[in-house]
Amino acid sequence: MRVRDAVEADAAALADLRDRPTDAIVEMIHQRTVVVGERDGEHEDGSEHVGRGPEAATGAGAGTSDDRSPTEVAGFVAFDATDDQVHVTSFAGASSTVERLLEVPKRFARRESMDVEVVVVDDEPERVRPVEAAGFVAVGTGPRFDGQTTTRFRLEADRLGEE
Repeated sequence: MRVRDAVEADAAALADLRDRPTDAIVEMIHQRTVVVGERDGEHEDGSEHVGRGPEAATGAGAGTSDDRSPTEVAGFVAFDATDDQVHVTSFAGASSTVERLLEVPKRFARRESMDVEVVVVDDEPERVRPVEAAGFVAVGTGPRFDGQTTTRFRLEADRLGEE
């Protein structure tokens, strides 16, 4: 899988993955740091090719002038940061793809000595798997989204240095 910054051309593919309107995804790409995982068919043996690498993702809307085709997008993670915490605001894709993409906000948080937080709707247990596999721990209830209950997952800054 190749990891890169999202661009506007990815919006339709990301909207399909998350079942959201394309316009909302374009807005997310402009306002957040969004990284995508692309399928990379170059290796028949199942080994992964890493493109620019997660450490290359740097900032909201990075790379939005790029016109690459989104046809092989396998997943994405969107995040932003406040003064003291990184917030994963959206994600989609296979568990293994999301787990790998979560390394990007974790790496940013590690550099900045910040906690990382993810909120997952309780009715979506398949979305909990990659979050827990990436080391996040449930820390309580989160805000309600469209009337649905959520669970807040966190990875403390002091645990990020252990990885």
